[in-house]
Formats: sequence, C-alpha cells, structure tokens
Amino acid sequence: MPKPLIAIVGRPNVGKSKLFNKIIGKRLSIVEDTPGVTRDRIYGSADWRGRIFDIVDTGGIEPAADSEILLFMREQALLAIDMADVIALVCDISTGVTAADEQIAALLLRSAKPVVLAVNKMDSVGRVNPDIYEFYSLGLGDPIAVSAEHGHGTGDLLDACLAHFPKEIAENEENDSVSVAIIGKPNAGKSSLLNNILGEKRVIVSDVAGTTRDAIDAEFENDTGKYRFIDTAGIRRKARIDDRIEKFSVMRAQMSIERSDVCLIMIDAQQGVTEQDTKIAGLAHEAGKASIVVINKWDIIVKDDKTMERFRQTVYRELAYMTYAPILFISAKTGQRVERLFELIQYVSAQSSLRVTTGMLNSVLADAVARVQPPTDKGRRLKIYYMTQIGVRPPTFVAFCNDHELFHFSYQRYLENRIRAAFGLEGTPVKFIVRRRGEE
Repeated sequence: MPKPLIAIVGRPNVGKSKLFNKIIGKRLSIVEDTPGVTRDRIYGSADWRGRIFDIVDTGGIEPAADSEILLFMREQALLAIDMADVIALVCDISTGVTAADEQIAALLLRSAKPVVLAVNKMDSVGRVNPDIYEFYSLGLGDPIAVSAEHGHGTGDLLDACLAHFPKEIAENEENDSVSVAIIGKPNAGKSSLLNNILGEKRVIVSDVAGTTRDAIDAEFENDTGKYRFIDTAGIRRKARIDDRIEKFSVMRAQMSIERSDVCLIMIDAQQGVTEQDTKIAGLAHEAGKASIVVINKWDIIVKDDKTMERFRQTVYRELAYMTYAPILFISAKTGQRVERLFELIQYVSAQSSLRVTTGMLNSVLADAVARVQPPTDKGRRLKIYYMTQIGVRPPTFVAFCNDHELFHFSYQRYLENRIRAAFGLEGTPVKFIVRRRGEE
C-alpha cells in the first residue's frame, strides 16, 4: 500500500510553497512573492505522529486562466487532486474569500475527496483574527488558522489531514530504485522524455524555454527495475540567468545531480553539442555520476547510413572527458528507442557500483607498468607500489607511490584506460587518489 498523499492546492500566491517547505522541513519548493512560481507538482515526504506520508505542492489554480502556462498549471493541480488521499486548500486571510477561492472550493467538493481548509498568514499568536469566520462560506468545514511563515497551526492542519489517511499505513521498504536525473539545456526535451516514460502529462511540456523551474521526482517501475526520475529545470548560460528564480532553479538542478545515481544528459540533435552542453555534462562528470548521453529529436534529422556514427564521433570529440559514457539516439516525442534507456540505466548504475579485488587490480597494474614504464624526472623514476579500491559511485582507487609529484596526469589516464579495458567501468567516471607510501 503506498504512503498517503496530501495535495496542497489554492490560487496563486497564497503561500502554498512556503507551507509545503515548512511541513517537510527543508526548502524544496521555490518560494517567491511572484504568482505562478511553482508550475509543476513538487513532491516531498514527511512524518507526523509516527505516520509517514507524501505531500505535493502544486501551481496555483486560476479558474479563469487563459494563458498557456496558467492552463498547464491548472491541469497539473487537477492531476494532483485526482491522485491525493487528502486535499489541503490554502486561502489567504489578508484578501478574504475571493471569487477564485469559491470556484476552487466548488471544484474540490465535486471531487468527493476529503478537504481540509487552511487559512494562511495568520501570523499573530493568541487572539484569532475574526475575519477567519468568513471562510465558513466555502462549505468545507472548520477553517484552520496557519502561518506558513512561522509554522503556527501546521500541527492542527496535519492532525486534520491525518484523520483522513487510510487506516493501514505501509511500512518503510528498502529503497532499491535507481535515481535518474534528466539534465540538459532548456527545451532539449527533458519533460517530454519523462512524460513518454510515465505515460501521462507528469510535467509541463511547452515550446517556451525554461517551463520547468523545479526538479520533479517521479517513481516508475517496469520489468527492468524500479526508478526515481528527476526532471530538472533546464540549465541556462550564466549570462542569461537574470532573476532570482532562474538562479535558484540552476542550483536545484545541480542538487538533483548530486542526489542521483545516473544522469541522462539530454542533447538536442538539431543543435548538436553546444558549449552549454559541455558545461552541463561537466557537472555530472565532476560529481562522479554514471552518465548516458541521450541525443533527442533524432526522428526529425535528415540522415544516411553514416549520420549516426558521425554524430557519435562529434559528441566524443566535444565531450572528450566523457568518452566512457554510452550514447543513445532517441525521440522523446515518438518513443523511438526510449525502451532501451532502462537497460542502459541499469548497466551504467551497476558499473558505477563495481568493486574490484585488490589482487586483480594489482595484477592489471603490474601488466600496465610492464607495458609502459612510469615517467621519470631528473633521473628519479615513479614507482607505484600497489593500488586498492576504496569506494564506489564512482569507483575510486588509491595508488601508493614513492613520489606523487612524479605521477603525471597522462600516466593516470593511461592506467585508467588499462583498468577500463580489464574491468569495463563503462558509463561511469573513475577517480584516482595518489598517495606517498606511508601517508593515510
């Protein structure tokens, strides 16, 4: 049985995201005094009185929306309502009951889902603002006074939600899913890929670059295994990041890379590998993440029997530091080769977790040293005494030698290539730590 789900809904700028962050105890959802900042559904987990539950923050519902983005936000909120066990409608005491509040309340009553009414911005302690009684007119029962800013009333709100949770709560299961971050420039097709995989409009898909501002988590399972997909905000060039929201989105995308096991680096086949693509791929490489280069929109490329190989060579030339990453040509729109992603994800994830015994590793080291002598400097030759693996994700090796200054980068690269030739390690970076013998 899945964990209970609370959906936080309401019109724009009533404090939904701030309340969401207060409940989960961290700044997961972007908070700005700008209507429409939260466009997609943002998920988090929390516990209250021993009950573990999921909570989702939604974009503001505009009943009379006419713009494309506002219509998308409304659709996402309706999907969250459909999936939720309990709905928390957030209103604003400073504006009183608005026509939009009334229309949203009527929509929720028609859904036949349990609804808890929260009146936000009740920041004073002690005397209750009598204006709260106006919200009884929504027909949703007793309004609960909360302050997302200070946390007042959140316990009462969660108590009310708890009363509507399913009686049987699933126990914690060991998380054996692979976390996959989908990264790339804006409008490279990240959201389209996730929607294709999930078979629903899970995130907003639009030709407007930068539509996805938050990192979105989605659970998925098929015959190959369990996955947690993270659709990140498109990472723009710094010169184009001109407001606080976009800057925070880039930070969130980098955080998504950090908490992933595998990164899918989305590249637009029409544009080829750009300078920004190399920088984004570099973030995954520097974070030590297993990676797959995904060339999207391949269906609209005019090609012959050599086009794919030429494109592959171009990718490896531009991403010279990531020649270990496999390349897959797909169409997120048509679904072409998308199914092959899952086997690749499992493969590179396993390669990133591969452990090599010290005996086998030093056998490869001895053979490599015999083939190519270590470098010398002023008559002093590098001696590598032994090597051992100390970590995974990425595979991390420590080499003990007589002088780490003699251990040139070019020779490290040579040893890395020999280790890859012997053990595979495809799709994952390899980290070397050089120590003088006797050092910790």
